[in-house]
Amino acid sequence: MTETPTIDPAMTMEAILAVFPSAQRALFQRYHVGGCASCAFQPGDTLAEVCKQHNMLDVNEVVRHLETSHEMDQRMQVEPVQVKAWIDGGEDFRFIDVRTPQEIELASIEHAEPLDFADQGKYMSLPKDTRIVFSCKSGMRSLDIAAYFAGHGFTRIHSMRGGIDAWRDEVDASIPAY
Repeated sequence: MTETPTIDPAMTMEAILAVFPSAQRALFQRYHVGGCASCAFQPGDTLAEVCKQHNMLDVNEVVRHLETSHEMDQRMQVEPVQVKAWIDGGEDFRFIDVRTPQEIELASIEHAEPLDFADQGKYMSLPKDTRIVFSCKSGMRSLDIAAYFAGHGFTRIHSMRGGIDAWRDEVDASIPAY
């Protein structure tokens, strides 16, 4: 078992994002920091500096929030071989590819349905206990979308770790790389 990394307030945001890629989403969701030009931070800023600049007084609470968010993200991730096992076993779930139509033209997973960008609201009307697996190219966009759905009360949400790149490496080598 790998040890969960820890965050120190003296770490730069660049270093934090290298270990906790979803830290920017977590900061934005809770503190409205890092999502737009008016609340941005620089890669070289330390977490303590970002907290001071944005009047987040309890740096340790921010650290706990980032670490908890990271743990939640880890629990949402599912391995490509597990998704393949669910497909092969006839499990009932939605497998949604969140990449752009242009990316899907380059490479796709047979059982994944493309995200309907014209009617994204239809997914919100699914039962909250529907098992949904999101996939993208590398696993980052799908993790953001999975977190969004989890935040809206869905209880069986997953992001496929490593996206289509990992699927190609671990399940189906015939899928083109791009």
